[in-house]
Order: sequence, then structure tokens, then C-alpha cells
Amino acid sequence: HSHKRGQLVYATAGVLVLSTHDATYVVPPQRAVWVPSGTVHEARTRGRVSLRTLYLDDTVCASLPRHCMTIEVSALLRELIVEATRIPIEYDYDSRDGRVMSLIVDEIRQARTAPLHVPMPRHPQLLKVCQAILKDPAQSDVLDDWAVAAGMCRRTFTRLFRRETGVTFATWRQNVRLMEAMSRLANGQSVTAVACDVGYSSPSAFTAMFRRAFGVPPTQYCADTTH
Repeated sequence: HSHKRGQLVYATAGVLVLSTHDATYVVPPQRAVWVPSGTVHEARTRGRVSLRTLYLDDTVCASLPRHCMTIEVSALLRELIVEATRIPIEYDYDSRDGRVMSLIVDEIRQARTAPLHVPMPRHPQLLKVCQAILKDPAQSDVLDDWAVAAGMCRRTFTRLFRRETGVTFATWRQNVRLMEAMSRLANGQSVTAVACDVGYSSPSAFTAMFRRAFGVPPTQYCADTTH
């Protein structure tokens, strides 16, 4: 489905997974996803989820990107979102309500983006491969196996995959595992269980990968989602 207005979806608890034709986004607690007006998307939830959603008319949010993005929610933006839920649908742009909404747009525009999405290819055979990995990120099939599954030689597969997604196959699969791990951690699973479930040989290998991606170990990152 799509919306006539831009949509900011803020997860206060649980995990939201949002998919468009171009990418799949994971939204753990205390993060948000920006969805421009007219963007066809599908939303799924994991665990018990609590969400706050704002709809912004294009006349208000013309300065925001025309692509989806997952963002870190600052303390200020969090309080502004809560305040916005008390604002009527029809409000005076020159009033206090209008200034609150304008500040929300400013905060979205300046928010730090979170690396919690993977681009999706348009090529039908590559898309089937990506969908299979998204369903089971722990699969251990090597690149050559996936090339065969796509009916291509290794060289053609790697070249076409990078052209379609902008990243290598190895990076793409690692990011899928990161997103799956984030989803499971946010729902309370232990680091040890998550490491095994997303295909890592040990918790230490998983933690090292997570730290390289986010700059902090998984235990610290997940603790931040409760603040």
C-alpha cells in the first residue's frame, strides 16, 4: 500500500520490518523510518510492537528525502513526536502547532541515519536469491552455489549483483544477518543464541562483526534502545 502523505513510523517497542521495491528496512526500538508520500511498501512486525506514526503533507516536508531511510531518534525528536500526537489534523501553520511540526521536519532532516536496510535487486533471478536469504539468513551456501541457483556463472553473478544493489554479495548477506540479529536482539534473545541463529560460528565472531558495523558491541547497542 502507499499513503498520500509522508509517513514517519517510530518504534517504541518491538521491531518493524518495512519493505519497498528497492530495499528492506529494519526498525528496532527507539529508531524510526521515514517513508515519502506515494511510496509503495509493506510493513510487518516482530514480537509485541508499539508504534507512533506521523503523517506529513508534502507542503510541510518538501525538504525531506524522496527515499526511505531509517534514522536514530534523538531525545528532542522523541518528545516532539509525542507532542505531535496531540495536534489536530487541521492546524494553523503559523501557530505553535505549526512550529512544532516544522521543528519535527528539521529534526528528521538532520537525524543520523542508521545502517539498517538492504537494497533489493530488480533482476528476477537475483531477486529470488535475495528473498531466499532474507527468509533464512543463516544459510551457509557459498557464492558459487547462489550463482548456480540464479543460472549464472560466478563472474556474471557478482558483476550483476553489484550493479543492481551497489554492494558486493558478501556485504549484502552480512547486512541481512545484521538486520536479522538486530531484530532478534531487540526481542530479548541472547547474543549467543542470535549468533548461532544468523549463521556465525561463535558469539565472539558475531560480536566482532557487530562492533565493526555499529561501533559498539551488541549488548551496548541494545541497551541504548531502552533509553
